[in-house]
Amino acid sequence: MAGRISRRAKVGRAIRRREIGALPDFVPPQLTALTETAPEGGEWAHELKWDGYRMHARIEARNVRLLTRTGLDWTEKYPAIVKGLRALPVSQAYIDGELCALSEQGLTSFSAMHAATDARSTDGLVLVLFDLLFFDGEDLTGEPLRVRKERLEALLASAPPGCSTANIML
Repeated sequence: MAGRISRRAKVGRAIRRREIGALPDFVPPQLTALTETAPEGGEWAHELKWDGYRMHARIEARNVRLLTRTGLDWTEKYPAIVKGLRALPVSQAYIDGELCALSEQGLTSFSAMHAATDARSTDGLVLVLFDLLFFDGEDLTGEPLRVRKERLEALLASAPPGCSTANIML
Protein backbone atom coordinates (compact mmCIF):
# COMPACT_ATOMS: atom_id res chain seq x y z
CA MET A 1 0.00 0.00 0.00
CA ALA A 2 1.36 3.43 -0.94
CA GLY A 3 2.09 5.79 1.92
CA ARG A 4 -0.15 8.81 2.42
CA ILE A 5 1.44 12.17 1.66
CA SER A 6 0.56 14.88 4.15
CA ARG A 7 -0.67 18.27 2.93
CA ARG A 8 2.41 19.89 4.40
CA ALA A 9 4.68 17.54 2.45
CA LYS A 10 3.12 18.83 -0.79
CA VAL A 11 4.70 22.25 -0.28
CA GLY A 12 8.02 22.32 -2.08
CA ARG A 13 7.19 19.41 -4.41
CA ALA A 14 7.53 19.67 -8.17
CA ILE A 15 4.65 20.87 -10.34
CA ARG A 16 2.81 17.94 -11.90
CA ARG A 17 0.40 18.09 -14.83
CA ARG A 18 -1.61 15.30 -16.42
CA GLU A 19 -0.56 16.37 -19.92
CA ILE A 20 1.02 19.29 -21.75
CA GLY A 21 -1.38 22.22 -21.72
CA ALA A 22 -3.30 20.88 -18.71
CA LEU A 23 -3.55 23.05 -15.65
CA PRO A 24 -1.83 21.54 -12.60
CA ASP A 25 -4.08 20.64 -9.67
CA PHE A 26 -1.70 22.39 -7.25
CA VAL A 27 1.50 24.41 -7.56
CA PRO A 28 3.71 24.45 -4.46
CA PRO A 29 4.29 28.13 -3.66
CA GLN A 30 7.70 29.70 -3.63
CA LEU A 31 8.18 30.83 -0.05
CA THR A 32 10.40 33.59 1.28
CA ALA A 33 13.69 32.90 2.99
CA LEU A 34 15.26 34.97 5.75
CA THR A 35 18.71 36.32 4.87
CA GLU A 36 21.20 38.58 6.57
CA THR A 37 21.40 41.06 3.68
CA ALA A 38 19.38 42.03 0.64
CA PRO A 39 20.60 40.61 -2.69
CA GLU A 40 22.72 42.88 -4.85
CA GLY A 41 22.45 43.52 -8.58
CA GLY A 42 19.84 44.69 -11.03
CA GLU A 43 18.19 41.31 -11.59
CA TRP A 44 16.37 41.25 -8.24
CA ALA A 45 12.83 42.42 -7.62
CA HIS A 46 11.70 43.66 -4.23
CA GLU A 47 8.02 43.26 -3.44
CA LEU A 48 5.67 44.35 -0.71
CA LYS A 49 4.99 41.90 2.09
CA TRP A 50 1.22 41.45 2.29
CA ASP A 51 -0.12 40.39 5.68
CA GLY A 52 -2.79 37.81 4.87
CA TYR A 53 -3.28 34.23 3.67
CA ARG A 54 -1.26 33.02 0.70
CA MET A 55 -3.86 31.95 -1.84
CA HIS A 56 -3.72 30.50 -5.33
CA ALA A 57 -6.51 30.99 -7.84
CA ARG A 58 -6.95 28.00 -10.14
CA ILE A 59 -9.29 28.89 -13.01
CA GLU A 60 -10.62 26.43 -15.60
CA ALA A 61 -13.51 27.94 -17.53
CA ARG A 62 -16.10 28.84 -14.84
CA ASN A 63 -14.59 26.39 -12.35
CA VAL A 64 -12.61 28.53 -9.91
CA ARG A 65 -10.79 27.11 -6.90
CA LEU A 66 -8.99 29.02 -4.17
CA LEU A 67 -6.13 26.97 -2.73
CA THR A 68 -4.03 27.65 0.36
CA ARG A 69 -0.26 27.33 0.32
CA THR A 70 -0.63 23.71 1.49
CA GLY A 71 -3.26 22.88 -1.13
CA LEU A 72 -6.43 23.11 0.96
CA ASP A 73 -9.47 24.13 -1.08
CA TRP A 74 -11.02 27.24 0.53
CA THR A 75 -13.22 28.21 -2.42
CA GLU A 76 -16.46 28.10 -0.42
CA LYS A 77 -15.14 30.55 2.19
CA TYR A 78 -14.66 33.46 -0.24
CA PRO A 79 -17.57 33.72 -2.72
CA ALA A 80 -16.94 37.39 -3.62
CA ILE A 81 -13.37 36.58 -4.64
CA VAL A 82 -14.57 33.64 -6.73
CA LYS A 83 -17.16 35.85 -8.43
CA GLY A 84 -14.48 38.37 -9.38
CA LEU A 85 -12.17 35.67 -10.74
CA ARG A 86 -14.99 34.21 -12.86
CA ALA A 87 -15.37 37.61 -14.53
CA LEU A 88 -11.82 37.56 -15.87
CA PRO A 89 -11.53 36.97 -19.64
CA VAL A 90 -9.56 33.72 -19.36
CA SER A 91 -10.36 30.08 -19.99
CA GLN A 92 -7.47 28.70 -17.95
CA ALA A 93 -5.10 30.29 -15.41
CA TYR A 94 -3.17 29.60 -12.23
CA ILE A 95 -2.46 32.80 -10.29
CA ASP A 96 -0.53 33.34 -7.07
CA GLY A 97 -1.72 35.92 -4.57
CA GLU A 98 -2.46 36.92 -1.00
CA LEU A 99 -5.90 37.21 0.56
CA CYS A 100 -6.00 40.40 2.65
CA ALA A 101 -8.12 42.81 4.61
CA LEU A 102 -7.22 46.39 3.76
CA SER A 103 -7.74 49.43 5.95
CA GLU A 104 -8.90 52.76 4.49
CA GLN A 105 -5.21 53.71 4.38
CA GLY A 106 -4.43 50.64 2.25
CA LEU A 107 -2.62 48.77 5.03
CA THR A 108 -3.17 45.06 5.52
CA SER A 109 -4.44 43.64 8.79
CA PHE A 110 -4.01 39.92 9.39
CA SER A 111 -6.26 40.03 12.45
CA ALA A 112 -9.07 41.78 10.50
CA MET A 113 -8.75 39.22 7.68
CA HIS A 114 -8.81 36.33 10.15
CA ALA A 115 -11.81 37.82 12.00
CA ALA A 116 -13.74 38.32 8.73
CA THR A 117 -13.05 34.70 7.75
CA ASP A 118 -14.14 33.40 11.15
CA ALA A 119 -17.33 35.52 11.04
CA ARG A 120 -18.03 34.43 7.44
CA SER A 121 -18.20 38.11 6.53
CA THR A 122 -15.66 38.07 3.73
CA ASP A 123 -17.13 40.40 1.09
CA GLY A 124 -14.72 43.19 2.07
CA LEU A 125 -11.59 41.08 1.63
CA VAL A 126 -9.36 41.44 -1.43
CA LEU A 127 -7.17 38.99 -3.28
CA VAL A 128 -3.92 40.72 -4.17
CA LEU A 129 -2.59 38.93 -7.26
CA PHE A 130 1.13 39.02 -7.92
CA ASP A 131 2.16 36.18 -10.24
CA LEU A 132 0.62 34.48 -13.29
CA LEU A 133 2.06 30.94 -13.46
CA PHE A 134 -0.10 29.33 -16.16
CA PHE A 135 -2.29 31.04 -18.76
CA ASP A 136 -4.55 29.39 -21.36
CA GLY A 137 -2.42 26.25 -21.73
CA GLU A 138 0.92 28.07 -21.51
CA ASP A 139 3.38 27.30 -18.69
CA LEU A 140 4.85 30.67 -17.70
CA THR A 141 6.96 29.39 -14.80
CA GLY A 142 10.12 29.51 -16.94
CA GLU A 143 9.55 33.15 -17.87
CA PRO A 144 11.12 36.00 -15.89
CA LEU A 145 8.94 37.38 -13.07
CA ARG A 146 8.72 40.75 -14.85
CA VAL A 147 7.14 39.07 -17.91
CA ARG A 148 4.65 37.12 -15.78
CA LYS A 149 3.65 40.30 -13.93
CA GLU A 150 3.14 42.15 -17.24
CA ARG A 151 0.92 39.34 -18.52
CA LEU A 152 -1.07 39.38 -15.27
CA GLU A 153 -1.54 43.15 -15.47
CA ALA A 154 -2.77 42.84 -19.07
CA LEU A 155 -5.22 40.11 -18.03
CA LEU A 156 -6.69 42.24 -15.24
CA ALA A 157 -6.84 45.32 -17.49
CA SER A 158 -8.79 43.36 -20.12
CA ALA A 159 -11.65 42.49 -17.75
CA PRO A 160 -14.92 43.58 -19.38
CA PRO A 161 -16.57 46.81 -18.21
CA GLY A 162 -18.99 46.27 -15.39
CA CYS A 163 -17.54 42.94 -14.35
CA SER A 164 -17.19 42.30 -10.64
CA THR A 165 -13.43 42.47 -10.00
CA ALA A 166 -13.66 44.87 -7.06
CA ASN A 167 -12.27 42.21 -4.71
CA ILE A 168 -9.24 41.54 -6.93
CA MET A 169 -6.26 43.81 -7.31
CA LEU A 170 -2.72 43.78 -8.64
